[in-house]
Amino acid sequence: MSIFWWVVLALLAVVFFWAVGVYNRLIRLKNQVANAFGQIDVQLKRRYDLIPNLVEVARKYMQHESETLEAVIAARNQAQTAERGAATNPLSAGALGALAGAEQMLGGALGRLFAVVENYPELKADQTLRELKEELTHTENRVGFARQAYNDEVLEYNDAALHFPTIIVARLLGFTPLDMLASTASEAERQAPRVQF
Repeated sequence: MSIFWWVVLALLAVVFFWAVGVYNRLIRLKNQVANAFGQIDVQLKRRYDLIPNLVEVARKYMQHESETLEAVIAARNQAQTAERGAATNPLSAGALGALAGAEQMLGGALGRLFAVVENYPELKADQTLRELKEELTHTENRVGFARQAYNDEVLEYNDAALHFPTIIVARLLGFTPLDMLASTASEAERQAPRVQF
């Protein structure tokens, strides 16, 4: 065998081992994205478990507000169903979009519930309700941190999959960019409050 063929063989071996390294890195990053979604999943389940307790405490005081309470439970059930769908395929843009929409509906229903609670001084003073509300707030913060961690992992994966020359291997092996989780805040919630004196 001539020296030319040894050089070609060596170059092919280098390219092969480089491609294997790229593939392994992309798999590791994709698994980290799935793990980051798993952390969101844990916090969402915790949140969904708190909501029925919150509604039961409120139900004792709010006999005339059953429509509000039922809306919270319905939104919770819909969000829980969307969460299960996203948990089975955490890299699916459609499943994550459905989850974001359901979470936005749940957030709106909870917001309406807390607005109605303000009209019931006895309920507002109830120790169990205050504890549940505080626990829900802590859980919301954890969900926010988990979403940020997820988006950080997606960014790292997308950066790795889209850089040249890695993009060649990524495209050949079906590694496509992933979508980040968007905020579930409504347009009104995104607006900065206006303070006037």
